[in-house]
Amino acid sequence: MPGGRLTQQERQQIALGLADSLAYAEIARRLDRPTSTITREVMRNGGPTGYRADLAHRATERRAHRRRPASSRESQAVPQPHGRDADAVREYEESFATVFMTSGLPKMMARVLACLYTTDSGSLTASELTQRLQVSPATVSKAITALADLDLVRRERDEGRRERYAVDDEVWYQSMIRSARDNEQLVAAARQGVGVLGPGTPAADRLEKIARYMDFVTESLVRAAEQAREVLYTKPEPAAGGPAEPERDGDA
Repeated sequence: MPGGRLTQQERQQIALGLADSLAYAEIARRLDRPTSTITREVMRNGGPTGYRADLAHRATERRAHRRRPASSRESQAVPQPHGRDADAVREYEESFATVFMTSGLPKMMARVLACLYTTDSGSLTASELTQRLQVSPATVSKAITALADLDLVRRERDEGRRERYAVDDEVWYQSMIRSARDNEQLVAAARQGVGVLGPGTPAADRLEKIARYMDFVTESLVRAAEQAREVLYTKPEPAAGGPAEPERDGDA
């Protein structure tokens, strides 16, 4: 499998594949590249509808040029715990962030979330995020605020009273419940439209179908989230048959 940066010819092939509505995996297969490479390339350069091969190539050259002065600093990467390869971890964080971007998150929110999820502690301060992502404190603050509004991160205080931003099992559960609440708003809006447009009319029937579908999906989502929380995140009770209790006075 070829490595290194994408060539201009490969970017032209990506553009042709997008024009033919090919999936990222199929474009990657034709170029003998990882699917994550194609996904990241497209999302960095306008998305599937705005991707242009020549513009993407020039943008990549500009980014590479801007990074050259900082190369000496980047080469002094902080050693990774557990014997991890720092370059492999950095590459994975980029790929993971791309997955979040594909699902609809803006780039910086996706990068912050990927950074938090790939940290053993699951939490970082604003200063730590700024250093790891090489962005301004204001950029981190804006991304954190948006993520917190979506219940995708939790704010907490450490022993030094510094604010930390965390991701854990409870945050993931709350995110699912938040998604369900958003669905409920859509159901209510659709049913309101039925009354406005007149029950039995084609438009009202369409909205009623949306409401019934989303109602069913939302109920299933909440039930699944509750079950997963109970099964996966609840600590098991002590097993029966543990050490025998000492005999009380008077027992035979």
